[in-house]
Amino acid sequence: MDQYVVFGNPIGHSKSPLIQGLFAEQTGQDMAYSTLLAPLDDFSNCALGFFKVGRGANVTVPFKEQALQLCDSLTPRARRAGAVNTLSKLADDTLQGDNTDGAGLVRDLTVNAGLALGGKRILILGAGGAVRGVLEPILALRPQSLVIANRTVEKAERLAQEFAELGPVAASGFAWLQEPVDLIINATAASLAGELPPIADSLVEPGRTVCYDMMYGKEPTPFCRWASELGAAQVLDGLGMLVEQAAEAFHGWRGVRPQSAPVLAELRRQLAAS
Repeated sequence: MDQYVVFGNPIGHSKSPLIQGLFAEQTGQDMAYSTLLAPLDDFSNCALGFFKVGRGANVTVPFKEQALQLCDSLTPRARRAGAVNTLSKLADDTLQGDNTDGAGLVRDLTVNAGLALGGKRILILGAGGAVRGVLEPILALRPQSLVIANRTVEKAERLAQEFAELGPVAASGFAWLQEPVDLIINATAASLAGELPPIADSLVEPGRTVCYDMMYGKEPTPFCRWASELGAAQVLDGLGMLVEQAAEAFHGWRGVRPQSAPVLAELRRQLAAS
């Protein structure tokens, strides 16, 4: 039976074993998937030890950048993202790194939520690793504009310059933004702290603007509550992105794309019952 894990620290909360287990059951794959708590100061040896027998792994915080350094080869999207969340042992025993976060977000937005991003005005809040991983696939869909807003504007400006060749991307501070947009993606950690990014209510046009929080929880995040109160056309959390990036990794490992909808429904059910 092929062995897979998710590396992280902490890792006990991870839903990846449930998701990948459901995918394996659904597609009849002979594989086992578990969590692996990697030492903060020795991820490299931990990962290399696993890959003496393992076929693939997911990587979560705080090891995505370290995982990139471990790889013999990278997919173009992993190289562009500067971080790896999926590792695969190839036929020649070398390690390939991939980043499925951006593909997962785009699939959740376009397939699950039914949104067309072409020609749309998009605002992304935050300028960390989560944003870096999703810029390329979003820009590939040719939005009218994409603005990266961040508390530290210089960080947003660096990202905008790096990705400028791929499409109309600009940087901004939070307070500078007033005009409504078509899609707001919250990629800040504010929701983890029970806070809301300092943005104007006027960014949401009732009945038109879609608001998406990369975070999720049993209860709506502060950002999702804010969006609902302002009459956003759709209010979405990041649970679908979690499932879709996992499906993308599974497809890379096993060569078959699982159906994500029933797995997402089961996670929603468990979350509501928790």
